[in-house]
Amino acid sequence: MGLLDSVLGAVINNASQGAGARDAGDGLGGALGGLLSLAAQNPQLVQAVMSLLSNDGPVGGLPGLMAKFQQAGLGPVIASWLGSGPNQAISGEQLSQVLGSGPLSQIAAQLGVGQGAAAGQLAQVLPGLVDHLSPQGQAPEGGFGNADDLFGMLGGLLQKA
Repeated sequence: MGLLDSVLGAVINNASQGAGARDAGDGLGGALGGLLSLAAQNPQLVQAVMSLLSNDGPVGGLPGLMAKFQQAGLGPVIASWLGSGPNQAISGEQLSQVLGSGPLSQIAAQLGVGQGAAAGQLAQVLPGLVDHLSPQGQAPEGGFGNADDLFGMLGGLLQKA
């Protein structure tokens, strides 16, 4: 887990050094602050989210996740995370409907919590992370890549923060 540790270390360092310098309206600081808080309490959550978004993950990465949102009638929600406007919130219950019991039970086992708790935690982190991994406001055509690619993107994002 060396890569995860280094990414989390970068999150903690950037948050402690730059928190006071960020404008309150800066969505990057707010999303990363929330990620930092959850990551400090549960680093497995960051790993689970990255697994979910990676092309080699349980739903087929961002393209698969977008398809699941469309099928659940929540396409506009994930589109807001990718777009340049404000992110629409999602509840744990809605996310449970989107993911289904298979991927969600995998993530819950990874986190060591029940499916409802796992969905609630994912619902807090997923919108901001998808938003900031797509800074041009659109989904990359081939998704975000595999898990290693995503950790690299997150590390690069944190260095800019």
